[in-house]
Amino acid sequence: MSRLSVRRVTWRALRARRSALARLCGWSLVESLPALLAGLLVARAVDEGFLAGRLLNGLAWLGALAVAVLVGAAATGRTYRSLGAVVEPFRDDVAAQVVRGALREATRAGGRPDSAAVTRLTHQMEIIRDTFAGLLMVTRGFLFSAGAALLGLLALAPVVAALAAAPLVAGLAVFLAALPSMVAHQRAYVRAGERLGQSAAAALAGHRDVLACGAQARVTADVERRVSAQAAAERTLARMAAIRSLSLGIGGWLPLVVLLVAAPWLVERGLTAGAVLGALIYVSTGLQPALHTLVQGLGGGGLRYAVTLENILRAYPVTDGPRPPAPITRAPHPPTGPVGRSPAVEVRELTFGYGPRARPVLRNFSLTLAEGEHLAVVGPSGAGKSTLAALLAGLVPPQTGTVHLAGAAVADAEPSALGGLRVLVPQEAYVFTGSLADNLRYLRPDADDNTLEATLDALGARPLATRLGGLAAPVVPALLSTGERQLIAAVRAWLAPAPLVILDEATCHLDPTAEATVEDAFARRPGSLVVIAHRISSALRADRMLVLDGDEPVLGTHRELMAHSATYRMLVGCWDDPGVPSWAASARRG
Repeated sequence: MSRLSVRRVTWRALRARRSALARLCGWSLVESLPALLAGLLVARAVDEGFLAGRLLNGLAWLGALAVAVLVGAAATGRTYRSLGAVVEPFRDDVAAQVVRGALREATRAGGRPDSAAVTRLTHQMEIIRDTFAGLLMVTRGFLFSAGAALLGLLALAPVVAALAAAPLVAGLAVFLAALPSMVAHQRAYVRAGERLGQSAAAALAGHRDVLACGAQARVTADVERRVSAQAAAERTLARMAAIRSLSLGIGGWLPLVVLLVAAPWLVERGLTAGAVLGALIYVSTGLQPALHTLVQGLGGGGLRYAVTLENILRAYPVTDGPRPPAPITRAPHPPTGPVGRSPAVEVRELTFGYGPRARPVLRNFSLTLAEGEHLAVVGPSGAGKSTLAALLAGLVPPQTGTVHLAGAAVADAEPSALGGLRVLVPQEAYVFTGSLADNLRYLRPDADDNTLEATLDALGARPLATRLGGLAAPVVPALLSTGERQLIAAVRAWLAPAPLVILDEATCHLDPTAEATVEDAFARRPGSLVVIAHRISSALRADRMLVLDGDEPVLGTHRELMAHSATYRMLVGCWDDPGVPSWAASARRG
């Protein structure tokens, strides 16, 4: 199977989104209406209106041009909406290719982590998205605007169209002839930047060894050489702007000169003054801006797009053959609770993404959590764990699907009613200035002092309360550590009357012993518990685990997931042995 080139990858991306591309072209056609009519309407306004002594006729023709401009402006907004439907999915596809390639290289036998993958996934990925969008806009802008202007010139007089088109074609030829050299210089610039990033990363990672060996001068010289190479590549790339200026002079300004010089000759052969003025308008407001946008777009963003995507495809090639999907196995779901009783959480066909064109974080996701059940949600950063917590809590609405808590639809619940169904404790715990008792009673104002004291003991917060001076002691949030604020928020949540508690990494700043004490207390609390886990020991205390890793979620017990989920085995720290390690078993007993 052959590797796909930049051209073929781009063409395949466009073909995969033909409907969105067709909408973009349709609105671009409407947007080019002023470019098509400007010269004709101005010619009519001059010849049939102002020069003929008919002021109202001239103003009417200009009014028609104003209407065309308004229609084109409205279509411009639509083109940008259509653009997102083409660009964002393509960006997601390339990002997924980078992640898959980096993980494959890092986890294969004899593989090693690729330090340049971070650059490709951040800086270079943003370059691809922005330049791909710019490339589409300038290309379709030139095709429709220049095409409309040439059609208008033909309608005025074919000889005028020929006089304007000849220098335009010559300017384009100069630019296209220099394009391969521009690509080569852009490629050198990108690779110089990548080599500089690798050199700097190696120097920073091994700075202690560098100092111990006394190699500061050599390492500094190496980094300085990489900096100089990148600067030289950037200066060479900047000098290529002269080629762009030459092509713009030939294709954009020379047609104006030709028309002005040929104007007397054209008038002698019957061309009216309005037609000459209309032709100049077509060149100055149609052909010239379209060529300028194309040359600057291809010579700037287009080069960055081609070279950056080429760099990514060189590191993580895409082949012609289809990539077989990774086998995903769903762990069996245990019974949801006693017959006739509503489950604590019921999620049906949930889909959510950050933006209408973004890849969904969760797609057609379903989950049932029995009353009293303890669920841990695990997965790599960015997999959607906190998003799921926010959806369960009703903080964000799903795009499709439903969430029910204790039989009540979250979407229909009033905020006061929703507060009685669940309590969410985020990673950044909120503690306000006031007494410790006021902070703890925030969600349960009727709790007496004995209840507060017992809860402090249950969650291991007695030493903190003693240090502060008891329940009546003032609390100053700025004087508390992050872990102390989390502990106060945990006690407050434990006291809440809501039957469901969601801990979104709410104990990440506690030490493992304190975290185990808090989570054990919540496990004994009446009601259900969902923990967004940041330590595998936290997940092992749950009845079931939900693994989110960007593909289909996998649900099951520890033993089931060790057999069915490679992501879970990686998080546990055991890729090959599906048995439970001794430290994991002891953590689960704890």
